[in-house]
Amino acid sequence: MDGHFRAFSFVDRITQLNPGVNVRGQYTIPSGVEQFSNSLVAEAVGQLAAWAAMAEVDFSHRPVAGIAGAIELLSDVRPGQVLQLAAELESVDTDAVGYCGTACADGVPVVRLLNCLGPMVPLDEFDDPQCLRDRFALLSTTGTTPGAFKGVPTPALERRNGQPGDSACATLQVPVNVPFFTDHFPRRPVFPGTLLMHANLQTAAMLAGEVPCSDGKIWRARALSDVKLRAFISPAETLDLEAKRTAHSEDSLNVKVESRIRQRLISSVEIRFAAEDNG
Repeated sequence: MDGHFRAFSFVDRITQLNPGVNVRGQYTIPSGVEQFSNSLVAEAVGQLAAWAAMAEVDFSHRPVAGIAGAIELLSDVRPGQVLQLAAELESVDTDAVGYCGTACADGVPVVRLLNCLGPMVPLDEFDDPQCLRDRFALLSTTGTTPGAFKGVPTPALERRNGQPGDSACATLQVPVNVPFFTDHFPRRPVFPGTLLMHANLQTAAMLAGEVPCSDGKIWRARALSDVKLRAFISPAETLDLEAKRTAHSEDSLNVKVESRIRQRLISSVEIRFAAEDNG
């Protein structure tokens, strides 16, 4: 079955839209998936903002991942929960969209995105503009039937080397024939920035696991800052990820992660871990 709007789409309904100002929506996490990461929750917020931005420019352009000042990871979600999504548009034109946003589940904040900037690209290079207009009309009225998403295959992430407690290196192999490429995007497959974000978190966690923590506590990732994605990532690419400890105290740990393709810097992010009870 065609994966468009099924394999990597995380807005079921747009419940409120003030053009060029803000947008509200929701997404039901399918009960059949094994897990739904905070990276995918952040993707849902970004997609909601993207719908509002595309509508504002009459579907001539669409935003792609670019810069985020901060992404706060506030709590986890579980399959079957309904995400309440919100985005505030700070600016939007055919060059870029600036926005911030939040996602909550059962009244509990899950993620918060601050000072995000998504460069706009010609939509018809990535998707069918009329198809997206029709989808937007559906989302803005009756909404879609939840449950289409069946999960995302985990890209192969292999630990390579590093200095225990100081650095960790890993290789990420971007897959080729996986369903989410038919949704992201049909005319030009691009590896989602939020899946790279998840791999960055995993690589940073490898390093964090080697840094001593207070008795009875573990390091939990709670915020990403200075998030930058500098280039599109195509299917079958191999990325080299390197995490380095940049600050450490009894209660917090900061790790910077950089991703490269053939030594070219593709992305960078600073991740803050907090020492929390293991429970």
